[in-house]
Amino acid sequence: NGKTQTELSKEYGISVSAISRWIKLYSEVKVDDNTIMTAKQIKELQKRNAQLEEENIILKKSACHNDSTLRERMRAVHLLRHEHAIITLCRVLNVNRSSYYKHFNSKEPKRTIENRNIKNCILQIYSEAKCRYGAKKMRKVLEVNYGIHISQGRVYRLMKQMQLPKMSTVKPKFKAANKSNDRDCHNILKQNFNPKEPNKAWCSDITYIKAGGRFYYLCVIIDLFSRRVIAYKISCKIDTKLVLDTFEFALKNRNYPENVIFHSDRGSQYTSDELRKRLDRASFIQSFSKKGHPYDNAVAEAFFKFLKLEETNRRSYTAFDELELSVFEYIHFYNFKRPHSANDLLSPVQFEELF
Repeated sequence: NGKTQTELSKEYGISVSAISRWIKLYSEVKVDDNTIMTAKQIKELQKRNAQLEEENIILKKSACHNDSTLRERMRAVHLLRHEHAIITLCRVLNVNRSSYYKHFNSKEPKRTIENRNIKNCILQIYSEAKCRYGAKKMRKVLEVNYGIHISQGRVYRLMKQMQLPKMSTVKPKFKAANKSNDRDCHNILKQNFNPKEPNKAWCSDITYIKAGGRFYYLCVIIDLFSRRVIAYKISCKIDTKLVLDTFEFALKNRNYPENVIFHSDRGSQYTSDELRKRLDRASFIQSFSKKGHPYDNAVAEAFFKFLKLEETNRRSYTAFDELELSVFEYIHFYNFKRPHSANDLLSPVQFEELF
């Protein structure tokens, strides 16, 4: 209407600076493409442009896409909270702010804390046992060593979540000759693998292990009561002397018992006259598996199975000394620490001490 800013200020009681600012905001100007816009519209466009640029940066930083889970999106919000406003991050990544605050500010569930502590114990046990335990044995060790009483299924789930590496094995291709002598080979044991006391029944067998490009032979003697390896010897020859030497170690370690059943297969080392005479002098009763029946000596066969699965087939030995140390360490682990299913998941030594 041709009035000055001073006149308008007096008429409406508004400051001159406010009127001046309004004039600047709403005065129309032409932009590059001859579009007529007010200063306010231009400012709003600049603000929106800056907002879109920030949203684009957030999407790139978060690495989230349409199929990202809510947990992944909330984690992205949490990681970027110091660089952008949480309200902006939640809007861009489609996360409810209350859900975000509840997730990160609420108290951690008791079950989650408990599982984390159990996983630490599992990792320690698994490492010490060199990846040899499954859920069943792990549950027993947790109970005995740490006082943690949980189900086998829960142990299995926790181990699966941890993605623990499995044992890797390399099986050597070799079959040892086994000549037998069938004379007077009676089966006294008859698969009675659970005597009531120690030193009532022993079993023995021989296996082969490769080291430094050649095969060595391991003879063991096991007390069937506790499944404890009471003597062993490694030799480059598979002969009667190997069995005799192992038997002498067993006698000494068990304080020379008498009237013990000594069970084995029908290998020539066990049917030899030398061994028979030594067993007679020690007042032992010799027992043999049926020909072609490995089940009659299943305890010794099972020990060799786990020795190879859990130790020797997982390694490559360049010298005899390496093999000897490896077998010593495994048998010590087997006797003193490894839970045995026949002993109510106690180790052989623990089972004997309990008796």
